[in-house]
Amino acid sequence: MPIFMDRHDIPGLTAMDVAEGHKRDLEIQDKYGCRAITYWFDEKRGTAFCLIEAPKKGAVERMHDEAHGLIPKNIIEVDNDLVEVFLGRITDPETTRADASELLLIKEPAFRTIMATQLKDAPLMKAKFGPKPLESHHEMIQAAITEYEGYEVSKAVDGFLASFSSVSNAVRCALEIQKRFEAYNRQTSDAKMHVAIGLSAGEPVTGRNDFFGEVIEFANRLCYIGHEGQVIVSSTVRDEYRKEEVKLLSEEESVRIVNPLEEQFLNQLMDITETVWNDETFKVEDFGRRMGLSKSQFYRKITTLTGQAPNKFIKEFRLRKAMELIEKQQGNISEIAFETGFGNPSYFSKCFQERFGTLPSDFASTIA
Repeated sequence: MPIFMDRHDIPGLTAMDVAEGHKRDLEIQDKYGCRAITYWFDEKRGTAFCLIEAPKKGAVERMHDEAHGLIPKNIIEVDNDLVEVFLGRITDPETTRADASELLLIKEPAFRTIMATQLKDAPLMKAKFGPKPLESHHEMIQAAITEYEGYEVSKAVDGFLASFSSVSNAVRCALEIQKRFEAYNRQTSDAKMHVAIGLSAGEPVTGRNDFFGEVIEFANRLCYIGHEGQVIVSSTVRDEYRKEEVKLLSEEESVRIVNPLEEQFLNQLMDITETVWNDETFKVEDFGRRMGLSKSQFYRKITTLTGQAPNKFIKEFRLRKAMELIEKQQGNISEIAFETGFGNPSYFSKCFQERFGTLPSDFASTIA
């Protein structure tokens, strides 16, 4: 039977109120074929998230309606393993209740800080230097995540996703990772590695149909605009850090803070880019029009945020996509050139070599 997580926006309710509501769910759950597994409650934000096994979403709504009348704002289907990795548990927390009939008060928020890491040009590094540098990359990041009490959500050749209940631990972990890579690069002459790290924060269920989807997406987008050795931090992470730490999070120690207006611009920019990147007829002028900005305004904003002019930004996006396609062997070089928005395979090869230091055909031959 599927597992669902729902979201309740309930400002003003206490942990006792929510515990009593959960108890009433348990009393009538069988009537609707449900099993109210556990929940998370954040009194400060006025949100609760219930984990429920149920035949369908409607059964969850009807159970809640009869039990206490608190209808969820959103319900999504989730994977038990992912819930445990992100939130640390899929059952009620351990309790010292003397009697099983006592209410279990849960005051644990579901709010998490998500760290995304991205190793620059990982496929090219693997082709040039073999697996050893990438193994070192994995070991350094995994050790830091464990040291700072994070949960490893996923691992890929080029990076990680990790979840932290403490914002300050997430920031410390990210800074420590950059220090370890800096030390590693000082000790090697060839296979130098550069990692961008994005920190975003939020709750598991919002208006989308994916678990922590908005937070994960934005952490990855922050990585995309990060420079070598940087930790890119969302405004939400900055605000939460201020609540946990005496000292303020400043743009020192390789930390870059993105403000809300920059976040809005970045999301618009990436939404458009991810739609049109393989359309060779798409021009820079089209970017500005879609975002409601003049050509000069758009140029100023994108260069301030990304350090790249518009043409270079879209070219970089296309070249990264091309590298992915070559690595996956999804077509010959000419096909990949056209597929990634380059109208001329020769021009594509020239751009690829200028960016990565090798011809796309030579890169393809190393992974064939």
